Amino acid sequence: MGRSSRGWEFHSVPAAGEVIELRIGLRQGREPGHHRYGQHLSKAQVDALAAPHAESVEAVEAWLAHHGVAPESVSLREAWIVVRVTVAQAEAMLDTTYAIFYHAASASSVLRTMSYSLPAELDTHIDVMAPTTHFGTLRSMKREKFEAVGDVGSGIDVGALNCDTNVTVSCLRDMYKTKDYVPAAADNVLGVAGYLDEWANYVDLEDFMGVFRPDEARSSFETVLVHGGVNDQSQAGSEANLDVQYTVGISAPTKNHWGLAPGYQPDALLPTNMNEPYLDWLEFILAQDKVPQTITTSYADHEQTLGPYDYAVRVCTEFAKLGARGSSVLFGSGDFGVGGSNATGCLTNDGSDKTAFQPMFPASCPYITSVGGTTGVVERAADFSGGGFSNYFSTPKYQAQAAVEYVSALGNTYKGLYNCSGRGIPDIAAQAEHFLIVLNETLASIGGTSASSPTAAAVISLLNDYLLSTNRAPLGFLNPLIYKNAWAFNDITNGTNPGCGTDGFSATAGWDPVTGLGTLDFKRLQTVVDTVY
Repeated sequence: MGRSSRGWEFHSVPAAGEVIELRIGLRQGREPGHHRYGQHLSKAQVDALAAPHAESVEAVEAWLAHHGVAPESVSLREAWIVVRVTVAQAEAMLDTTYAIFYHAASASSVLRTMSYSLPAELDTHIDVMAPTTHFGTLRSMKREKFEAVGDVGSGIDVGALNCDTNVTVSCLRDMYKTKDYVPAAADNVLGVAGYLDEWANYVDLEDFMGVFRPDEARSSFETVLVHGGVNDQSQAGSEANLDVQYTVGISAPTKNHWGLAPGYQPDALLPTNMNEPYLDWLEFILAQDKVPQTITTSYADHEQTLGPYDYAVRVCTEFAKLGARGSSVLFGSGDFGVGGSNATGCLTNDGSDKTAFQPMFPASCPYITSVGGTTGVVERAADFSGGGFSNYFSTPKYQAQAAVEYVSALGNTYKGLYNCSGRGIPDIAAQAEHFLIVLNETLASIGGTSASSPTAAAVISLLNDYLLSTNRAPLGFLNPLIYKNAWAFNDITNGTNPGCGTDGFSATAGWDPVTGLGTLDFKRLQTVVDTVY
C-alpha cells in the first residue's frame, strides 16, 4: 500500500506510548444511488442503506480484541470504527512503522506511514484505514496574486467600477441574472467549508455588505465548528472572507453557515496532528439530522497525492451520501490549469517522474459539481482554470456523451498525458478574477476558483430557495440534471488552461475540460427546474 509523496520528508519518530486515533472505514452495504429529483433520502435512510454488515463489525472488533485494544477505546460511528491506541499498538496491528513527516511548502506536519498491511480475512470488511498513507497537501484554490485597492472607509462609487477589472456582487448578480430574485425560503441554508486556519471575519463582512449590498447590510453568517476548529476574529483570512462575502453577498438574506471547519488542537490525549480533513468534515456533516441544501468548498489536493485509491473512493462515496440527502456540493476545480503549481507539479509521484496532467480532488469525484474559472464581461476561460480528466474515476454515465465528443475531437493531441476515459473536470464555471473583498477593513482584489465556487454555489442556493419557497424539494446532486440541460448555461468558447509545457485544453462549443458546460443563467435554470419538478 506504499506510495511516495512529493514534498513530504521524514521529520521524527513519535513516542511509542503516544495515543493516536485510528479511523477504520468498514465496507458499506450499498452506495447511495441516484433517485428521482425531489425524492431525497433522510439521514436514517442513508445510514441504513450504507450500514456495514454485522459480520464486518464483528470481524474488526475481534481483530482489535486480539491486539489487546480495550472495549472502552473503541466506538462505532455509522460505517466507521474509531479506535484510540498507542503508536506501538497501531504499528503492531498494521505491521508498519509510523513517523512524523514535514511538508516545507505548506509548513505542515502529520503522522503517517509509507505502507501497512491487514490480515487477509479483513480484506472484505475494511475499505480504508486512516491515518496511514494519505499524504495530501490540502490547499486553497486562491490565486497567489493579491492586491490592496484602498481603504474601505474612504467611499467607493460602486456604480463607476468596471466589471472587467473589478468584479463585485452587482457584476455577478447582473451577469448570472439573479438580481431581480428575492429569496423567500426560511429553511434554506448555504454552507461554506473552511480549512487551513482561514477565518471569516464578521466586521469585514459588515463593511463589505455596507458597500456592495447596502440593501442587505444586516445579513451575516453563523459559525459552525468541527473537530476543534475555531474562527479567530483577530486574524481575518483572505480565502475565508472571499468565500463568505460572496456567498452572503449574492444569496442574502439566505442563511449562511461558515465553518464546518476541521482544525487541529493538540491535547494531552492526541498531541500529534493526524487530521484527515475530508473525513473529519464528512463525519461531522453526515451526522447532522439536517444538512445545508448547498455547500461550497474552495480547497483541494492534487489527486495523485491522496495515496491509496481506496481512500479517494471512500471520500467520494461519502460525498454521494450528501447528494442523496438533498445537498448540492460544489468544489473549485483548481488554479493550475492542466498541471501543477510549480516546475515539479506535473511529474507523477509513482517513482517514474513522468510528465502528466494533474487533476485535482475532490473536483474529480463524480458525485460533486466542480467549478472552473472565467474572466471578463464577455466571458472567456481564465488561463488558470483547473481542468482535465481523473486518473482515479472513470467517466460517469451522465457525462459520457459530452466527454467522449471532446476527447474524440482531440484525436492524438496530448496522448499519454491524460486519461481519456476519466471523469471530466470541471462541470461548470463562474467568474474567477479581480474579485473585490474587504480584508482587515481594506479593499483588496483577489481571484481563483476559490471565487468561482462560492459564486456558483450562491446561484444554486437561490435556485434551491426558489424550489423550497414553492414547497418543492431541493436539487441535491446536480450533475445528472445539468448535463441533460446544457442549454441553460452560457457556453464559453474562448480560452485555454495551459500547463505542463503545453497550451492545455481549449474551451469549445459544448462541454470542455476548461469551463465545463459554461456559466450559470439563473432564469434559464428556473425554467429547467419548473419542467423537472
